[in-house]
Amino acid sequence: MTPLRILAALVLAAAFGGFAATALRDALLPVHATPAAPAPSAALAPAAAQLPAVVGGQPIPSLAPMLARVTPAVVSVHTKQRVRIHNPFANDPMFRRMFPNVPQERIEQSLGSGVIVDAARGLVLTNHHVIEGADEVSVTLSDGRTMEAEFVGSDPDTDVAVMKIPADGLQEIPLADSGALRVGDFVVAVGNPFGIGQTVTSGIVSAVGRSGLRGLGYQNFIQTDASINPGNSGGALVNLDGQLVGINTASFNPRGSMAGNIGLGFAIPANLARNVLSQLVSTGEVRRGTLGLDTQAVTPRLASGLELGVQRGALVTRVLAGSAAAAAGLKPGDVIVAANGERIESPADLHNFEGLQPVGSRVTLDVRRNGQALEVTAEVRDQPRSHAGDQLDPRLTGATFAELPERLRQSGARGVLVESVARGSRAARNGLREGDVVVATSAGGFDDLAGFRAGFTQPPAQLILNVVRGNRQGVLPMQ
Repeated sequence: MTPLRILAALVLAAAFGGFAATALRDALLPVHATPAAPAPSAALAPAAAQLPAVVGGQPIPSLAPMLARVTPAVVSVHTKQRVRIHNPFANDPMFRRMFPNVPQERIEQSLGSGVIVDAARGLVLTNHHVIEGADEVSVTLSDGRTMEAEFVGSDPDTDVAVMKIPADGLQEIPLADSGALRVGDFVVAVGNPFGIGQTVTSGIVSAVGRSGLRGLGYQNFIQTDASINPGNSGGALVNLDGQLVGINTASFNPRGSMAGNIGLGFAIPANLARNVLSQLVSTGEVRRGTLGLDTQAVTPRLASGLELGVQRGALVTRVLAGSAAAAAGLKPGDVIVAANGERIESPADLHNFEGLQPVGSRVTLDVRRNGQALEVTAEVRDQPRSHAGDQLDPRLTGATFAELPERLRQSGARGVLVESVARGSRAARNGLREGDVVVATSAGGFDDLAGFRAGFTQPPAQLILNVVRGNRQGVLPMQ
């Protein structure tokens, strides 16, 4: 059967198969009735589809044989989290005597999906947001077995998490090269939407390399019109060979995700998930690379003054000493317009690109310098995730500073997070609190932790921090 005839058959199957099924349902079932589940079969479904089996003298292909291999490797993930109830009378002796059995906490439960990617070791990929904050996580297999899952590690910035389950007879899904995906390729999503049970939906790849979605982390999403709903998170996006091309992670609906799918679903590419999986299993954490530079947006006025010829890119404003950018010869005033062939529209695009590169990888940057185009190659270097304040300046002793969560960065936030402040420390006495976001110092502004550290190469005589706390912004003089 030629590829053209196969494609025609798939289109006919989508059109006539759905019409026939709807017609039979309306004719045979009473209003509001729920169709009975089909009886289990001892053998795999035939390769030819039903209703009808043949169109134009050619058998219509079916996804059933492929799904028979895939669905046993997709699991339902159940989480429980104990949340303390705020009760202003909880410490009142009279209240406790009168109401001794009033609970002081409640149990919150949620549902998601996961994918078995290593049957021998029982490794399951899912989303970080599926298990975030959970006190208990259990996994239910397609054969009905339920077991407690062991947490291996997670990476909030890519929304990938890894669990381990102690079960025999598991089936895994092999990971594909997601870089080979093209717009228009057929894909199938498998998961547990709304907790109703394992569900399969199909569609095509609508876009690749999708980014710029607010509130999410590092982004290089596969976009698909296969239905992805709440509960599908962490489930499998597979190609027609039954290989994993992505981990379903989000859907978009202007009325909120609970309003249902409108054909805008997003999945983490398998290549990215593979890299995160490898690091979490081997070290329990993810190391991220950086070029070591600060940038700003290219305005029309800057584009004209720099003779760029384009009004986009990331204008280099600072190159950190000893960084990958410095070693590659980048200079302030350079404008990066592409990285590894990907267009760079803004500093956010460059930051997103950096965060997705493994430490030690070599990247090619297309740069405009003094109106001339040149190509620069840099080796991405390790990016520390946190830094002790006393190693920067004695006035910061007791505080630990960390990179902002990537979800905040994608929402437009800049600066560094005060990860912790030791009680009674010098930083605490100066008024610094855990959860503060430092957006500038008396040494100047900065984009990230590397830029923050660079401001202390020569410690300022007077150290003032510009701090965002909740919805307020102010300054803290550090003594």
